[in-house]
Amino acid sequence: MRSDEVKSGPARAGARAMWKAIGLTDEAIARPLIGIANTWTEVTPCNWHLRALAEQVKLGVREAGGTPLEFNTIVVTDGIAMGTSGMRASLVSREVVADSIELVARGHLLDGVVAISGCDKTIPGTVMALARLDLPSLMLYGGSIAAGSYRGEAITLQEVYEAVGAHAAGNITDEELREIEDAACPGPGACGGQFTANTMSVATAFLGISPMVGNEVPAMDPRKPAAARRVGERVMELLRDGRTARDFLSREALRNAYRSVSATAGSTNAVLHLLAIAHEAGSDLTLEDLDEIGAATPVLTDLKPGGRFTAPDMEAAGGMRLLASRLRERGLLTDTPTVSGDTLFELAEQAAEAPGQEVIRPAAEPVKARGGLAILTGSLAPEGCVLKLAGHAKTRHEGPARVFDSEEAAFAAVQEGRIQPGDVVVIRYEGPQGGPGMREMLGVTAAIVGAGLGESVALLTDGRFSGATRGLMAGHVAPEAFVGGPIALVEEGDEITLDIANRELNLNVDEAELARRRANWQPPTPNYANGVFAKYATLVSGAERGAVTS
Repeated sequence: MRSDEVKSGPARAGARAMWKAIGLTDEAIARPLIGIANTWTEVTPCNWHLRALAEQVKLGVREAGGTPLEFNTIVVTDGIAMGTSGMRASLVSREVVADSIELVARGHLLDGVVAISGCDKTIPGTVMALARLDLPSLMLYGGSIAAGSYRGEAITLQEVYEAVGAHAAGNITDEELREIEDAACPGPGACGGQFTANTMSVATAFLGISPMVGNEVPAMDPRKPAAARRVGERVMELLRDGRTARDFLSREALRNAYRSVSATAGSTNAVLHLLAIAHEAGSDLTLEDLDEIGAATPVLTDLKPGGRFTAPDMEAAGGMRLLASRLRERGLLTDTPTVSGDTLFELAEQAAEAPGQEVIRPAAEPVKARGGLAILTGSLAPEGCVLKLAGHAKTRHEGPARVFDSEEAAFAAVQEGRIQPGDVVVIRYEGPQGGPGMREMLGVTAAIVGAGLGESVALLTDGRFSGATRGLMAGHVAPEAFVGGPIALVEEGDEITLDIANRELNLNVDEAELARRRANWQPPTPNYANGVFAKYATLVSGAERGAVTS
């Protein structure tokens, strides 16, 4: 065993003595040592319940002949940090999650790892660590929150942020805003729509590194503990079979994962995260690959933020196995292995559709003929950007730029009624280096929708969007403003064209004028001179490479 280096022989008596101090016996120490990498925290409901799930995973490991050793890592929750300076920490936390799990597993020579995730960045962060370590391992998602209820309608955190915009526009009262706030999140679990957490849960299940059946059971469902216990048993089976993480993280599996993102009209963040996972796994995946996949994949689910239903509704309708069956029917999946022991096609064959369900459409009757995301290039985004297609019907927008050098400035303009129909809101210096950390713009995008401008205003940024974002929004514009990308040269009133049919984002300013502006441009002073943000800004790549650190 890998752990023999740290625990076997007379020279390792000190290590064994320390483990005996916490109650491990010689027999327990002699067994395979399995790290349980937990992301439990009291900071957010997404991960609040994970301590109990970890106990079940540990029970499964023990019953299957291993010794579990639980350790924790960090969480920065987007839903709470959103719209504040704290949001800069969100994407940075993905790297810290990956780094910390890698350090503990390498430092203690663990034989295998089960990672338990919840909030958005903990999902890719845990999988990135598993890819680096390449041990017998898998990731379990803590599950979705139940929907809230407001005046007979199912609501999620998305409706709270949109209510903030409606309140600022005078469309709802203080009391109505408070009622929505009080009703939206009825208990633990990650945000309930096909926002980033549930998007990445589906993606990692289709990727094969996370169990479909375990992931899709909602957070507080009484079936969840048994699913967690099975994960503990399963990691021991992977160990005995000599199956490691990279056995599942192939290029074909990554393409399957992005198929699921497209078919569920998932979060734009999946682009960043799958590129990052591919990087850590040594697999080839590019923006061009993702756009080709998206163009050929229909939207098959009617999920929030653009649709009607939540993740628990999808699970009740037939879940990921039914979605896999639909995609297989259209010839859009490759059969790849998964950590559950079944191949992707074998999981699809297990699908059972709930009678009368409306969440997952028949293969021949999609919600939309084309997937939920598109990759655009052009004079304003020569290295690409990500456009969300769900939640609006427009295929082209041309209008004057309204330019803001921070999220806060743009949010204030929306709240004060200074944004007009036809405008193109440009938010820059929020990219991986410039923010640093690519803040999500849910506060701004939800305020635009809440103000009744969702169909008439476009927004583009070198930052990111929440999975709850809807409307005509282009994010991850690369190169970012901080490094002198064209978005840094946009001036108030410039005409900008978003042309979805031709996959173009263009700044309609002649080259001579842009050359004049470029000669006068100076990079701004970094927001942080030391500490983790300064370190991250120095090391991080562009969004087109997944904003990985190297």
